[in-house]
Amino acid sequence: MTTPAGSGMGFGSVSWWGLSPALDLQAESPPVDPDSQADTVHSVPELDVLLLGSVDGRHLLRTLSRAKLWPRRRFNVSWDEDETPDSESLREEGIGIRKLQFFVLENNLEAVARHMLIFSLALEEPEKMGLQERSETFLEVWGNALLRPPVAAFVRAQADLLAHLVPEPDRLEEQLPWLSLRALKFRERDALEAVFRFWAGSEKGPEAFPMSRLWDSRLRHYLGSRYDARRGVSDWDLRMKLHDRGAQVIHTQEFRRWRDTGVAFELRDSSAYHVPNRTLASGRLLSYRGERVAARGYWGDIATGPFVAFGIEADDESLLRTSNGQPVKTAGEITQHNVTEMLHEVATWGHNPEEQQHAEGGLEPGTAAAPTSESFTIHFLPLDSAQTLHHKSCYNGRFQLLYVACGMVHLLSPELGACVAPGGNLIVELARYLVDVRQEQLQGFHTRVGELAQAAGFSPQAGARPSETFARFCKSPELAVGSTDPAVEPRTLPLEVLAQPLEARSPAPKDLTEPLQGGTPRSEPCQPPSASPGSLSRVLALPQGALLLPNSESDSKTGV
Repeated sequence: MTTPAGSGMGFGSVSWWGLSPALDLQAESPPVDPDSQADTVHSVPELDVLLLGSVDGRHLLRTLSRAKLWPRRRFNVSWDEDETPDSESLREEGIGIRKLQFFVLENNLEAVARHMLIFSLALEEPEKMGLQERSETFLEVWGNALLRPPVAAFVRAQADLLAHLVPEPDRLEEQLPWLSLRALKFRERDALEAVFRFWAGSEKGPEAFPMSRLWDSRLRHYLGSRYDARRGVSDWDLRMKLHDRGAQVIHTQEFRRWRDTGVAFELRDSSAYHVPNRTLASGRLLSYRGERVAARGYWGDIATGPFVAFGIEADDESLLRTSNGQPVKTAGEITQHNVTEMLHEVATWGHNPEEQQHAEGGLEPGTAAAPTSESFTIHFLPLDSAQTLHHKSCYNGRFQLLYVACGMVHLLSPELGACVAPGGNLIVELARYLVDVRQEQLQGFHTRVGELAQAAGFSPQAGARPSETFARFCKSPELAVGSTDPAVEPRTLPLEVLAQPLEARSPAPKDLTEPLQGGTPRSEPCQPPSASPGSLSRVLALPQGALLLPNSESDSKTGV
């Protein structure tokens, strides 16, 4: 069902890229108290971060790229006598590199697979792939619906490698020491392997995932009767919404191109992009003629685009310069610069710190040694574990920082808050760059986030800078699991919804999906997600008379 106002589902039910700029998680975490580490012998304090719905690894990559900028910290660390020429002074000072532990919880296994692919690309050996090729490949895989043949070949080769590593934990840890899948359930690992095998081309031919047709079909259903005026709609959404909300550097031409074709970053001639990007495919169980049918399609964002994560902010202020009131650089150019710089910095995580110290003539006071890939680990958690993590002692009160994407806000609860250490921080992504959300709804969403955070045991951070993109909170140590602040009474989430996901349509539009073949297991990737950008409906309420799509069997089972 659509109206002249569109379906309201431009952000989709699966998120493939972030809808907020990348953050340095060390800057967002509470400061380390040296006294609290006084009884910890021969160890370096860890930063444990729990991320719900980060989807594209942008925060993790930004954190790793900026790790060297942080000054060395005085920890209780032991060094071997023969480690470096100045090891005695290092041991006396107790200087070490903070171990980073990222715990990632997504709502679908395709997002987990994308994390693994993106990080294996970011950490590729420089001898195998140069910086420019790596950054261009990153941009195309991450943000383009269509790929160049060489990039598609890389995806197939890397997916084939990952498909063989997932079932073999020992080989996986040996070749990818920064990755841990131990927390995933066995059926999730099996389904993850199936995702990689699809990417590797287990189903041959472009018809296995006809991206261009699926994209156009999504666009037609989203715009409804406005489809023939889609250029004007695109300009309106860009100028009156994204530009007004702080994304002025997104250029009209690049936004139109992405809206029409799904190609956000055109680094070569337009004719070079014609291979479907299979990493943007996901499975669903749809209601079709009274039966549940497994189908594969594109259910992601077709409204905002992948420009916000790396393309609207920059450390180099000259990139944001304007001339005659117009930005001199486009969001695509800024994104390419930021990603190239980020991957260059991340590459130092693969260097041997001793070699770098020798090359640089030793460590200067106040600087950090380049950490190795063993200095951080990414742990993937089971898809449905947000409300049960606190039952395990290893997670209860463990995390110094909790990040929650806007599509996962409904999972913010006292149980989840119990996983954050006293004094820990909470960051919630707001819906600022969702073009289907009106200004009054943005304010309502912000208010509701504050209520949920307070009920979960958090209070606004003292002295936090005002932001329309992120809401920042600090853990209130006096509130425990099961208790609530008397000022915030538990209440039922609004029954009115922003819009129903595409799965709710019955019958399912044939041109939006491709049936899954018999060789693909109907397991986790085909389950409707328990959380998605569409889950904003759980905290956003429409005014009376707003568009509501009819409920269906899919709705009752997903709770959307």
